Amino acid sequence: AGGHAMRGLGQLIVVQTKLFLREPPAFFFTLIFPALLLLLFGFIFGNEPLTQWGVAAGYIDLQVPALAAIIIGSVGLIGIPVATSAAREARILRRYRATPVSPLTLIAADLLVNFGLSVVGMTILIGLGRGLFGLRFGGSWPVVFAVFTFAAFAFFALGYLIASLSPTARAAQTVGMAAFFPLMFLSGAAMPRYLMPAKVVEVSDLLPLTHVVETLQTVWMGDPLATRAAELGWLAAFLLVGTLLSVRLFRWE
Repeated sequence: AGGHAMRGLGQLIVVQTKLFLREPPAFFFTLIFPALLLLLFGFIFGNEPLTQWGVAAGYIDLQVPALAAIIIGSVGLIGIPVATSAAREARILRRYRATPVSPLTLIAADLLVNFGLSVVGMTILIGLGRGLFGLRFGGSWPVVFAVFTFAAFAFFALGYLIASLSPTARAAQTVGMAAFFPLMFLSGAAMPRYLMPAKVVEVSDLLPLTHVVETLQTVWMGDPLATRAAELGWLAAFLLVGTLLSVRLFRWE
């Protein structure tokens, strides 16, 4: 039985990966858009160390972890809601439910694919940053990976909640993009927060993607994770509430 379950999981992962790569918005915002921003910022600003952050870090050194937040936000708010809603609309979820594959296996495959492609997007950023701009890293890779994983699953939970509440894939895409773009521009993910007016920063402090940007930047530079306890608490709340509401409201057809 265990072998059948693993084979079923493997087949689902292949199918879900193909579906993800055929979804233009999810593919673009996860694997292409952050890399394009990195190239644009890198060629405009370079990566000479600056002192305004209080550390010997360049623009790209701090922008790579910030752009990683764009990957997390795009998968959570666009990729998962659109793909899940489209599968429900096309009655694919209904057919899955009629097979011996358990719902947990289906969700596990979906999570693994979305997380795996998020890691690929992050790896592309690191590769470009190191190869072209001498990207510096002052933290611990296991800690960065743990924070990236935690933040990703918090946003994935929000994505399933959007999918649960959206009647169609088009509605899911509209809601997801309406949430994603303001978060991206106000959180410091696409533009550093020190360039923003004070009033905008006050709004930014309340946004979930800001917590991801700030926490990833902190551990990237090697500062103690404990200094971001409040941000981690907020992300834990999003993960818990998003998961509980998704479980309660999720519809297979």
